[in-house]
Parts: sequence; structure tokens; C-alpha cells
Amino acid sequence: MTGKRGSKPPLVAEKRTSAAPAKRKPAKQPRRKKAAPKRRGLLGTLLLPFKWLLVVFWRLFWRGAIVVTLIVGISVVLTARTLPPMDELVDGRIRGSVTLQDAYGETFAWRGDQFGGVITSDQISPNLRNAIVATEDKRFDRFYHFGVDFYATAAAMVRNFRNGGNPLSGAGGSSITQQTAKLLCFGRPFDPNTWEDEAAYEADCRRTTLWRKVQEAVHAFAMEARYTKAEILTVYVNRAYLGAGSRGFEAASQRYFGVSASQVSVPQAAMLAGLLKAPSSFAPTRNLQVSQDRGATVVRLMQEAGYLTEAEAANAQANPATLSEAARARAGGYFADWVMDSGPNFFTDGTTEDVIIATTLDPRIQTAAEDALTFIFEERARAGSEAQAAIVVMSADGAVRAMVGGRDLTVSGAFNRATQALRQTGSAFKPFIYGTALDLGMSPFDILLDAPTCWTTPGSGEWCPSNYTNDFRGEVTMVEALQRSLNIPAVALSELVGRENVRTVAENFGIVSDLARGPALALGASESTLVEMTGAYAGILNGGSAVKPYGLVELRLAGDSEPLLTATGGIRERVIQEGAARQLTWMMYQVVENGSGRRAGIEGWEIAGKTGTTQGARDAWFIGFSGDYVAGVWMGYDNNTPLTGVTGSGLPADIWHETMARVLVGLTPTALPMQVPPQAQAIAPVPQQGEAGDGLGFTPQEADNIINDLLRELQNNGG
Repeated sequence: MTGKRGSKPPLVAEKRTSAAPAKRKPAKQPRRKKAAPKRRGLLGTLLLPFKWLLVVFWRLFWRGAIVVTLIVGISVVLTARTLPPMDELVDGRIRGSVTLQDAYGETFAWRGDQFGGVITSDQISPNLRNAIVATEDKRFDRFYHFGVDFYATAAAMVRNFRNGGNPLSGAGGSSITQQTAKLLCFGRPFDPNTWEDEAAYEADCRRTTLWRKVQEAVHAFAMEARYTKAEILTVYVNRAYLGAGSRGFEAASQRYFGVSASQVSVPQAAMLAGLLKAPSSFAPTRNLQVSQDRGATVVRLMQEAGYLTEAEAANAQANPATLSEAARARAGGYFADWVMDSGPNFFTDGTTEDVIIATTLDPRIQTAAEDALTFIFEERARAGSEAQAAIVVMSADGAVRAMVGGRDLTVSGAFNRATQALRQTGSAFKPFIYGTALDLGMSPFDILLDAPTCWTTPGSGEWCPSNYTNDFRGEVTMVEALQRSLNIPAVALSELVGRENVRTVAENFGIVSDLARGPALALGASESTLVEMTGAYAGILNGGSAVKPYGLVELRLAGDSEPLLTATGGIRERVIQEGAARQLTWMMYQVVENGSGRRAGIEGWEIAGKTGTTQGARDAWFIGFSGDYVAGVWMGYDNNTPLTGVTGSGLPADIWHETMARVLVGLTPTALPMQVPPQAQAIAPVPQQGEAGDGLGFTPQEADNIINDLLRELQNNGG
């Protein structure tokens, strides 16, 4: 220590730590220069807007996808909750069916929507199940999809687009579930206030639009959620339309093959599954070859899907399915239409029930008539002829055994010339004149005069008919006049016995058409149908009683044993006396044996009949009978064009002969119920035949008295 005390600094402790350095301001970082933007090429500049669009689309897409998924999911859940139990969906027909059976109880025709009964997917033949899946939805059983096969749908749309069509129509990609949804029309039932008829309803259900595809997909998802695969397939196999009025595979199998869908073979299953693509076009009853070709395609698909071995496929290809005998015959189409028209509409065309109608049809006789018509037009008619013909065969009580309404034998619902065509009858009307005369007591051997004669009718002037040959034979017997189909004696006899009497007899025999008022009535100037005329001749065969032709025997609901309707036709009141009918039969027998109807004769059989040719040869007839059946044939053009070289004694008689020869083959000949009249002394001809009331040697007053006495006697006896 040095210095003065006062000058000494005060004592302090030394700092044990060094003083904290003064804070320094951070040094400023040098600014980085912004990197120069990359220079885009021309392509980058052009693609820039698309890049931004893609970004925006992606950001919106996943959000939209979530929204759409939620909407679809909610729609599926709501739709699934509205779906009814599967049992309520299998039979969705709006109208019922009619099954027509022949006289032996065998089915020969179907009308309406046929439903063969419910059959489940487990009950159908494995062959059929495999054929359906292989053809319509290969992924149906393997859970590759849950209602919509997106892969198959996309592939189908691409094919349709490449073929230049609408991607939504053309080649199908719909799953079985989607097709079932469409069959159910997405749950919309038929409403007559919305759709004009069932056809319009089904067409609307099949209509394809983008919105309909969305509805179809939603409904398909809902069905997959509500039902099992087996239940969906059950609905499908029961509701699919398969042509020829068949709804469901059971009905189609019965219709085409006569067996249940549980029993079909591989070729049969392939043919049935092939119908799904175009049921009306591929129906085997329409074109068997086309249907077999389509079936061959299905067989190939079954092999590709592993359901058939190569050997099994080859065997099925070599032995395609064929129709059952009933389906192959396709007989009785015109007859079936006529029977349907004869019943009440609410049990026939308009039925909502399944109806069974027993009929009078004899399939053997029907086939005979069809074969005869085909034979004559192929072998004897002029090549290329467009003339038409019709045939009716019936028993003496009016039970129709066969009916052909035209040359096209495969149609249904077509114009039926046997029942709908009103044609002039020509000389086929003459038996009613002679029947009237015989009923009034005249004899087949009474004399008539075949000579030029004129009749005057009020308002029409003088009418002078002639014979077909334009010659005259003078005095002839009644039987000779009918045998040669002479016109003058027929008119004279009609005027003699009373035109109104002739009209009454014809009407009572069943000719209900408007009959001519003048003397031309005798020459068949009036119009009638073939079934009417044949029924009237049946009255001659049965001994003079009227008949009402009929084909319906009984009508009942399927499953019921008691009929709701029974036959309304058959034999009715007597028209002429039995003796007169028997003598008339003998006279008509002479027509075939020695007169204009010789070409209708059948060796070993007694045949009676009458030819008919109208003025201008626009219509040609032959109607006749054996002891068992009466048959009528008409021939002509629909447009009334005159026939060339054809009369009733020509091709119509040939058709009649060919028909009845086939009908009677193998049967024991039955004698005609005819009465050979005793020879009567010929009396002098009428001197003035044009005046009604003169002739047979009587004065006008005597003739009137005789006729009036006979009429009173007939009335008193109920004749």
C-alpha cells in the first residue's frame, strides 16, 4: 500500500466474473435474388389451361363422387325397402291365358299369355340354368358383380359405338339382375290410365335412355340387397317372354317341347336360352331352322364357359332340339280363332284368368283338310295362282271337326274365309228349293220345263236367266234338274212353291245372311259364309233338323273341374220332314253319281253333294256329305277377281274329294240315310213357267189349295 490514506481508493471485492459482452445487433442477411421463372415452351403454354382444369376437376370429382355415392346408396336402400316378397313377382301377367284342347283332350292351341306355373331356379334343369347364365351373364354366379356388371356394360357400349350406333342400345351388357329389373319395369305396375294397352306398357319399360340406365342400376343394386341370387334368377325364369305367347321357361318348354323346364335336354335348354335375345323372331314355331342355329350358338357359349365338354357340345350340335308333335302340327289356327270368338270376351281374348276350353276339333281330320288343300294347289292349280280356298268339316249335329280359313296354315288372328267371308252361294243354294218342294209333297220325278223363260220383278224389269251351258233340255224331272244344275227349272220351282217358303226353309236351316228378295234367290244371288252353308247341309244329312255349328264343348278355369260354360250349338228344331230330307239326300247322291259332282266321288262310299258357281265365276263351291261327315269347300279371290277355268265341279270338288278320302280312309263305309222315292208318273210340263203358281197340270187355284193345305198340316204337326 502506498500514498496517503485519504487518497487510497476504497477497498472492494474483486469481480469474480468477467463482464457480459455487450449485445450486438445481428448482421443483416444479404437479400437473395428471386430465381428467375422457368421459361415454358410453346407446348407448356398451350397445356396450362388444361392443367388447371384437371386440378379443378379432380378437386371436384372426389367430392362429387362422395355425393353421388351417398345419393345412390340412399336410393338403393329406399328402393330395397319397397320391394315386395319374391313370391309376388314371379307371375306378372296382366292378362290370362286360354288353352284349347281337341276332342281327345290334347292341347292344340294357346292364346293369351301362357304361364306354366311357378318353377324355381333350383327346380329348373341344370342344363337350362347353365345355358341362361352362359348366354346372359357369365359372372352372375361368381359374385363378380352385385347387380351391375360394369366391365360387361362398358364393353357393350364400346361395341355399340364402334358399330356406329347409340352406345346405350344394341349389343347388351346388362346382367341378369338388370334384365330382371327391366322385366319388373322398375317396380311400376301397369296402369290403363297411363298406357293404352299391355304392348304400350312393355314398350315403355324396354325404352333405353341414360336416365333409364340409372334407374335400372339402382333397382338392380336394390334387388341384390333384398334378394338372393337364386331368388333373382327365379323371378327371371318365370317372367321372361319366350315367344308364341309363353311367359316363363316352364310355359315355353311345355309349348315347344311338351316337357317341363326341369326335364329339358342340352339342345332344348340351348334353344330356350337362345330365345331371350329375340323371342318373336327366334321362336321355333315361326322358323325352326333359325331357332336351331341360335341354339347352336348357345351350345358353343356353354362349352366356352366350362359347362359342357367338347364331346357333349359336339353331340348337342349334331342333335338340335325339335318341336313336339303338337307344336309341329300348328293345326287348327283358324278353328281356334273361331272358337275364341264364340265365347264371352271376358273368358277368351279379354280373360285375366287361366282358362281351358275343350273343343270339337279332330286333329286327324284337321290334318286331312290341310294336306288336301296343299296338295291340290301344288299339283293341280295354276302355278302362281293367288286364289284362296276354305274348308269346313263337321258332324251331322254341327260339331265342327276341322276348319281351314285360307291357304296360309300357320297363322293366327288372320282373316278366316270359312267364317268371315260373305260370298254368293250360286247353285249350292238349290237344295233348299228342292227340299221345300219335297216337303210340300212334290216328287223327285215331277216334271219341270227347261226352256227360255223370263220373269218380271217390280223395279228391275225383265230378268231372263240361262243355264251355264247356254242350252236347254226341255222337259226334265226334278232330280235331273238338280243333277245337271239347271237354272231355269230351279227358278221356276222356287216361284211355284213360293219364294217366301224357300226363304223360310233356308233361314231355318241356318242361312242367316240377308237373302235376296227377287227370283234370283233361286240361283244363289244371296251371300253366306262357308260355315253357315255347311251347317245347313248338315241339317239335310241329319234328317231335316237345323243345326248350329259349334266348336266349344266346355269352358272352365284352370284347376277347376266344373265347367263355367257348355256347348250352345247342336241339333235344333225340325225344318223339313224327315222323308223329304231323305229324298233330297237321294237326289244329291245322284249329283255325285251321275251329275256335276262326279269328281267328288269316293270309291266304295255313298256321297251326296252339290256344286255351286256364281255369275262371273267369282265363287266356286262344293258341299257334300257321307253318312258320317258333311264338308264344304269354297274357292275364289279375296278381291272378287273371276276365277279362270274353275267351277264348283272342278277344283273345289277335287279339294273335297282329297279331304274326305283322307278323312274316311280306314273307316267302314256308312250308307247314306237316303230314301229312294217310288217312280211317279210324269205329268205334263208347265205351259207358262214364268207365271208363279202354274204347273204340274193343276189350275192356279188347285195348286194354291194344295200348297195351303200342306202348309196348314205342317204347322199343325210342328213341322
